[in-house]
Amino acid sequence: MARYTGPKCRYCRAERAKLFLKGARCMSAKCPMNNPAECGLPGKSPKARAKKPTDYALMLRAKQKLKRIYCMLEKQFKLTFEDASRMPGKTGDNLISLLERRLDNVVFRMHFACSRSQASQLVGHGHVFVNGKRVDVPSYRVKPGDTVEIAPNSKNMLVVKENLAEVGKSGVMPWLTVDPDNMKGQFVAVPKREEVKELEGVNEQLVVELYSR
Repeated sequence: MARYTGPKCRYCRAERAKLFLKGARCMSAKCPMNNPAECGLPGKSPKARAKKPTDYALMLRAKQKLKRIYCMLEKQFKLTFEDASRMPGKTGDNLISLLERRLDNVVFRMHFACSRSQASQLVGHGHVFVNGKRVDVPSYRVKPGDTVEIAPNSKNMLVVKENLAEVGKSGVMPWLTVDPDNMKGQFVAVPKREEVKELEGVNEQLVVELYSR
């Protein structure tokens, strides 16, 4: 499975925003995005003069930001977009719903992992069950009513226990239910676009326009 193995903070610098790709580190004083004025674009001096972006640049940035938030590479992201374009309704809304249905994203949303990359690793290593069966494909699409849980032999993992402590602090998304004691949860419904507050700064319509060129 192809994946990006370079510095994740580089992505945040490129998008000029926190993408929360490194879990707790993103909330700590070590995050370079705490001082955006001193943190320029990758490969450029922080003092370099910014140019007015073109329409294409805006569309590209919107796509790159969404793709990087969900820790996906170009080929997989484009295939997901093509699936969204074949569904009835707005393509942009469909795209967000398909991204939210990814198993690695659901594992992250349920606080079994502190980041989507860690969630992908948990899934890939076989630590996650869906409806009682082991699923090791991070891109697996969860359906409403599906039960997602940590594998019985993996419930003593300290990292998962530490991550689940976040449930009591920040709760879970309204389209999910989580039982921290049993390390399991349920995907109740596909979220509506307006419910995904994390993406308020993302314009998925620009992504649609980019791929429609």
